Amino acid sequence: MPITDVRSLLGIIRGEKPDNLPMAVEQTQRISRTRLVPKLLRFAGKIPFANDIAAAWFCARDPQTDMHVKAVLFAAVAYFVIPADLIPDFIAGIGFGDDATVIATAFSVVGSNVKPAHRRAARRLLRLPEPEIAQSEGEATNSL
Repeated sequence: MPITDVRSLLGIIRGEKPDNLPMAVEQTQRISRTRLVPKLLRFAGKIPFANDIAAAWFCARDPQTDMHVKAVLFAAVAYFVIPADLIPDFIAGIGFGDDATVIATAFSVVGSNVKPAHRRAARRLLRLPEPEIAQSEGEATNSL
């Protein structure tokens, strides 16, 4: 059974494992793969956490990512793409509130596994610019 509801996601976060975790992860990955990119590109400029969702997707697809982390991230991504959720996405202003909560919860548990490479891949997917690299104090120039 895919991990596509809040109850399943919260269970995994609490350390509960579905009977067949690899199969559940694979099924959830299939659901999210076909729906994620179109929805992300459609709403990317309207939701501030689009980059986090895309980074979660790339982390979950990374072969180096642990199965437990994959389960949490795929479940969070799947919740974003599943049309039936607690607050319908079309409700202006609050429609993505539940999605943001699920993503934030997933990141609070396994966010340290999302690497800079996953974030770069997410920015490329969303066609976002790379962030400016701040100069270190030793390299700062004095304009006086």
